[in-house]
Amino acid sequence: MPLRWEILHPQKLIHVIAEGEVTLKEMEAHFDALVVANALAYSKLFDATRVKPVYDDADVMAMGARLSAYTDHFPSGPLAVVGREESVVLAFKRFVNISPSKRPAALFSTEKKARAWLAKQTMSEE
Repeated sequence: MPLRWEILHPQKLIHVIAEGEVTLKEMEAHFDALVVANALAYSKLFDATRVKPVYDDADVMAMGARLSAYTDHFPSGPLAVVGREESVVLAFKRFVNISPSKRPAALFSTEKKARAWLAKQTMSEE
């Protein structure tokens, strides 16, 4: 499975590790699982250091439509993505641009920096 995640309810954190090719189908399954777990509002730490995003413009538009439906009904927590590859940077920018959510989102070179940023986001919400 190219996307593995752990939902840490006490910390209100979702830790996602992506490895290999990730398609629209895997992303949709991931978002559906977060909705079912009532965790969409949690902070998200997405490790994309070993991922290869695999989707075309039509897939991006489909994901935008799904995100619109989610954010109409559920709050969305901050997103910290860890990755350096150009494909990750481009995927992150596309994802942020299509997302109707006004949540904070940032790209980081290390998990340590991403976790520190997420901690600040959580503190500012309290």
